[in-house]
Amino acid sequence: MASALLAWILCSRYVSGQTTSASVTVTLDQAIQMALQHNHNLLAARTTVPQSEAQEVTANLRPNPTLFTDWEYLPLVHPNSNIGDYLHDSTEGDIGMSYLFERGKKRQHRLRAAKDATAVTRFQVRDNERNLTFQVGQLFISVQLAESTLELAVQDLKSFTTTVDIGEKQFKAGGISENDYLKIKLQLLQFQQDVQQAQLARAQALSDLRQLIGYDSVPGSYDVEGVFDYQALSLTIDELQRKALDNRPDLSAATLGVAAADSQHELAKANGKVDVTASSNYSHVNAISALTFSVSVPLAIFDRNQGEIARTHYAMTQAQQLQAAARGQVMTDVRDAYEALQTSDQIAQYYRSGYLDVAQKSRDISEYAYRRGAASLLDFLDAERSYRATQLAWRQAIAAYLTALEQLRGAVGTRSLP
Repeated sequence: MASALLAWILCSRYVSGQTTSASVTVTLDQAIQMALQHNHNLLAARTTVPQSEAQEVTANLRPNPTLFTDWEYLPLVHPNSNIGDYLHDSTEGDIGMSYLFERGKKRQHRLRAAKDATAVTRFQVRDNERNLTFQVGQLFISVQLAESTLELAVQDLKSFTTTVDIGEKQFKAGGISENDYLKIKLQLLQFQQDVQQAQLARAQALSDLRQLIGYDSVPGSYDVEGVFDYQALSLTIDELQRKALDNRPDLSAATLGVAAADSQHELAKANGKVDVTASSNYSHVNAISALTFSVSVPLAIFDRNQGEIARTHYAMTQAQQLQAAARGQVMTDVRDAYEALQTSDQIAQYYRSGYLDVAQKSRDISEYAYRRGAASLLDFLDAERSYRATQLAWRQAIAAYLTALEQLRGAVGTRSLP
């Protein structure tokens, strides 16, 4: 009876926990939206877009004019003549302004390069969103698997507790030996451990998911809801790959990276053009006022920005190679995810073809026969273990299939599959 009491306590804790957590439930779509709104790493990544836009403002700024002035030959001691006459007739004062005129359309090229960099940054952030969406889906499925496993463990514990109680009655009545009764009772420990481990797995999976969707966006007692079952789909690899080429943000970022590299190369060539500095100056010297105008141009004999022009030229080739690599990676990701989904689908079909029913029927027959003395204890325990292992494997197969489906969605770059 002590074992029955312990089982009742464990089951009551499970039911109580389920009732409490039912106050706030989250679907997969809701979890993804919460993550996109509250995940701190993603929010931090999104700040790179306005940072890049601020660099566009900087790139589009014109040079500031330079104001300069001086007053020379001021006396250290009082002059012999009138101080006013001395300052007017014997000192020199200058005031002027200079301005740098950029040539080669440097400002326009800077702005274009900054805008191209911003476009790349936007798609890099979108790729962060894509990866986060997959991580949320993966953890959501882990929670579902843990809860399904916990439900199975509780059911098995209830069922086997009944078997232990019957065995205890048979032992007291002399129907079975003490050794057989102790073996049955010892087996109960495994079922109790299964419940505890499943509860731990569920708690940890919910905690990890909460961290992704925003720790403060849901209470600690929240739960998930959604269908945790096999979902047959009919997909073709060619159509998936075509859609991935249109939707993957990392490929779009790599494609825009080629344009960004080209704008950097054009900017480097523009920076090789010499600029002109024009200045004007008003001077008052020895009671004479005068205006001075000047123009200065550096002689591009040695430094014509050759190194940067050459570097950005090779950077263009690098960007083109990265684009080709990104395209190949997209195709590979889709194929790998598609093959994983096909394999998981085939394994799920095995279980659905009758193995689950066979395990259930074998366990029921062995239990019925054992309780009536027509089967040995070892046969019954072996059938019980086989049933539990098959049920656990079936749930893991569902989780693997749903995870492969989420992986395929991530590889295609959209949750809407063709």
